[in-house]
Amino acid sequence: MSTLRLGLNVDHVATVRNARGGVHPDPVEAARVAIAAGADGITAHLREDRRHIRDDDMRRLRALPAPLNMEMAAIDEMVRIACELRPHACCLVPERRAELTTEGGLDVVGQLAALRPAVARLREAGIRVSLFIDPDPAQLRAAAEIGAGVVELHTGAYALGRPGELERLRHAAALTTGLGLECHAGHGLTYANVGPAASLPEVAELNIGHFLIGQAILDGLPAVVRRVKALMHAARA
Repeated sequence: MSTLRLGLNVDHVATVRNARGGVHPDPVEAARVAIAAGADGITAHLREDRRHIRDDDMRRLRALPAPLNMEMAAIDEMVRIACELRPHACCLVPERRAELTTEGGLDVVGQLAALRPAVARLREAGIRVSLFIDPDPAQLRAAAEIGAGVVELHTGAYALGRPGELERLRHAAALTTGLGLECHAGHGLTYANVGPAASLPEVAELNIGHFLIGQAILDGLPAVVRRVKALMHAARA
């Protein structure tokens, strides 16, 4: 059974900052606070339209004493930035200008030809490559085929309470070991639903953003990070 890590997504701190302009609240300072409270890594999505995280945020996050996971579309601009920045990991995600948040997993099966060179360039730069995918066996096999080392299972349907989704996640997570993939999971996780996701033995990391940042407004970021980690570890134990 793998060790379970918590990755905090700081995008929504940047969203609040950008609503007024200026520099407050600073997503990098939020990352520092979260790391001090026990977060194991930081995730930030540098979107093509820079709607929340900015290039300078990424450079400053990269300098923190915790692994940086850069979420990004598999486009030339982002691959170039990632190869210059060299974060610990890059998670390739689908991206549409009109979406409020990532709406589903990456279609690796349908985009093999386009994704393969992006994965190869990132790996050549020494970056771990993760693919954000739905918990579907065909997508898992395609991820392994193009050389990704990690998959992050999209937990959005599970978080919405759709019947059968926890079993679907369980089955997908179990397949990752035989495919040589490290298994992460995330999207829509909260105090109420993180336990079953954390209990899946193959899952090495949970990435949580919106709920943690939103709840931090009420309870403070350190308290929320500590409570989520306690729930994760209790479920895994």
